[in-house]
Amino acid sequence: MLLIFNEIILYITQKFQKMKASIISLGFLSLIFATSCTTEKSDKLEINPPQVKKIDTILTKHGDERVDAYYWLNQRENPEVIAYLNAENEYYEKMTAHTKDFQQDLFEEMKARIKEDDSSVPYFLNGYWYQVSYEKGKDYPIYSRRKDKIDAPEEIIVDANVMAEGKSYFNLNGLSISPDNRYASFGVDTVGRRKYEIQFKDLKTGKILEQKIPLTTGGSTWANDSKTLFYTKKDETTLRSNQIYKHKLGNSAEIDQLIFEEEDETFSCYVYKSKSRKFIFIGSSATLADEYRFIDANQPDSDFQLVTQRERGVEYSLSHFGDYFYITTNKDDATNFKLMRSPINNPSNWEEVIPHQEDVLLEGIDIFQEYLVLSERYNGLTRIKVQPWKNKEDAYYLPFSSETYTAYTTTNLEFETTKLRYAYNSLTTPASVYEFDMATKEEKLLKQQKVPDPNFDKNQYISERIWATANNGTKIPISLVYKKGIQRNGKNPVLQYAYGSYGATMDPYFSTSRISLLDRGFIFALAHVRGGQYLGRDWYEQGKLFQKKNTFTDFINVSEYLIEQKYTSPEHLYAMGGSAGGLLMGVVANMAPQYYNGIVAQVPFVDVVTTMLDDSIPLTTGEYDEWGNPNEEKYYEYMLSYSPYDNVAAQDYPNMLVTTGLHDSQVQYWEPAKWVAKLRELKTDRNLLFLDTNMEAGHGGASGRFESLKELAKEYTFIFDLEGIKK
Repeated sequence: MLLIFNEIILYITQKFQKMKASIISLGFLSLIFATSCTTEKSDKLEINPPQVKKIDTILTKHGDERVDAYYWLNQRENPEVIAYLNAENEYYEKMTAHTKDFQQDLFEEMKARIKEDDSSVPYFLNGYWYQVSYEKGKDYPIYSRRKDKIDAPEEIIVDANVMAEGKSYFNLNGLSISPDNRYASFGVDTVGRRKYEIQFKDLKTGKILEQKIPLTTGGSTWANDSKTLFYTKKDETTLRSNQIYKHKLGNSAEIDQLIFEEEDETFSCYVYKSKSRKFIFIGSSATLADEYRFIDANQPDSDFQLVTQRERGVEYSLSHFGDYFYITTNKDDATNFKLMRSPINNPSNWEEVIPHQEDVLLEGIDIFQEYLVLSERYNGLTRIKVQPWKNKEDAYYLPFSSETYTAYTTTNLEFETTKLRYAYNSLTTPASVYEFDMATKEEKLLKQQKVPDPNFDKNQYISERIWATANNGTKIPISLVYKKGIQRNGKNPVLQYAYGSYGATMDPYFSTSRISLLDRGFIFALAHVRGGQYLGRDWYEQGKLFQKKNTFTDFINVSEYLIEQKYTSPEHLYAMGGSAGGLLMGVVANMAPQYYNGIVAQVPFVDVVTTMLDDSIPLTTGEYDEWGNPNEEKYYEYMLSYSPYDNVAAQDYPNMLVTTGLHDSQVQYWEPAKWVAKLRELKTDRNLLFLDTNMEAGHGGASGRFESLKELAKEYTFIFDLEGIKK
């Protein structure tokens, strides 16, 4: 059981926190880069950016030689590397010093729109009501429960604020309660590199147990005996989730039994329990294939049984109901997935339940005793279908009428109930949680996100969906939101955002922090480019491997359309993306710099070829089916043709803010660091270029509830300053 506080956060950014200058002497700093200085020019002080030394490294593959002058920046423990990152941070701080008050005011403004003393909608499981809450003035969640009744005395499971005391970074993950309700297990990361240590708490005594399990994913699954725990270990070097272990409560982790090891480096493994709580599954997944094993949750020492042998190109997921496993799969060319089932006593014998549909993507299912709930995507919009097991012809859809919105099923852990919980929000509607009675069709709003701002009125804003046209005629959807009164005169500032990889769909959702953009005259444009799954599985297939460039050209075509239709102009258009979306920013900066006044690239994946050739880096081998394996010449050449770092040219670039984290396990810090160094060397303009490195966090940025708002305030202020907005 996983306790989750349901908040969707689109912008995952990096916090700035400079290391203490005392660790490196000023004399040493001067050896590797030019220290910041000031010279008088046009009655203004000019601050020179740091210059990092070049050490040519020859990288050879398939007879092709690349010279990488900044390859040496991958030496994380090298004091010269730390000195350079600190110098870039210092440069960024000095150059943006005039915006510091604005940053603080903006942070306070965004923070004021968040209800500080807040809590999730409680849900009932195994005799307890569970809830996650926040208290005013505290950064971290408090996990609690109440026995039998919602108004019973509160029992604190874990107070993350207490555990985080004295730590610059803290993240708690995978909270799981034993079936007898006695013990809690959870993962703790105090670095930001997603290497979680599993800890245990005796909920009867309130004590944290001595045994701890290092180097895990953080999640764990209890067998029904409340003594046996299954968990996933990570490879020390690559951080690939590659082993499933069995732990007996009270024993040292050193004697834990290895149950399963995934030897294929393109796969990762995981373990979970069925909603029925009758089976424990071990899953092993790659981009294009899945494989599952199972045991009876009452027999934790039995051998796991294979469902069906992995087959390249066949993806599937498992749920349990009655005498069958229910399987969502793309088997037999079901591009948009279909639903099948197999008898538990003959799991490799699959039969079709719901056929494949050419225009409807089956995203997932929720199983109840009397109902099957289907989560679908049609024409870019999510749909929730309720289908009785007994009378399939009585199936119906939940009514959603908005032009662009986000809807999805949420925490539905009870099996014998007619109540379905789902979430709904849009670009103008705050996040809402509903309880829908599938038998009576009665609906009740359990909670809607409160915006404690007396000036906020959702009716002041307009959202719409428009369509741009790609180079080949493909229509690209765009979700827009802006304040009423905006005129299409080419003078509006626009922030255009996209991700576009891994089939991850960026749905239009409500954001309290985005109000700070809209109230200052900005239009927010979410580009649903290929590489995501907004228009079905084929939309993803058209944006990966040898069609990856569609992601980039789609984004540029959207920008061209927004300019042509006079929503904005190149002087007022800004682009933002993170991680794989940061790769998108890097390519766009190379291909079409003339369209953007500013670009924010958050933890960007920009050194594509070098990273994908290094199988010691976390995530590399598991992503060959997404980007291609550059050990094969055809993929090498294609990836090289768009890799942002390899294609930096002597040309003008937009104003740019690049963020990263020293401990990032997904996009290593040296990628954006190298990219910025090469941009500084080659770009022909005098536009702003900043590298902001969080020296104490990883891919997800700062921990703490409000620290991410400080990061966002920095990014927004960067854009506002370019636009001439001072407050």
